[in-house]
Amino acid sequence: MRIGELAARAGTTTRTLRYYESRGLLPARRTGNGYRTYDEDDVRLLAQIRTLQDFGFDLEETRPFVECLRSGHPEGDSCPASLAVYRRKLTELDALIGELSAVRAQVGAQLARAEAATPGGPEPKCELRG
Repeated sequence: MRIGELAARAGTTTRTLRYYESRGLLPARRTGNGYRTYDEDDVRLLAQIRTLQDFGFDLEETRPFVECLRSGHPEGDSCPASLAVYRRKLTELDALIGELSAVRAQVGAQLARAEAATPGGPEPKCELRG
């Protein structure tokens, strides 16, 4: 298939595919007349990249998964390098969850303090000024 068909099937743009090609994530196979050609493996590869990006992985973090697929593994996450990226991402997510939990606790404490400051009294009037 040509680049336009691959883009349509993968739900992306030809510009994105050319970018992936320039980054070495998408193979650059060409016909004798210079047209890019792709196959079903490329559709799977792009689905893997898109899924990982939907989960918050940056493009470079998808590289081990792409290489795993290209090396013939039916799933891009069964290689040691892919597993290492998963582990790093989980550590990163755990740290973010910890930070967000701390912020949530602070906001909750501020709310409790603000509510306690006016027990039974009139609601404070707040005006937004721009």
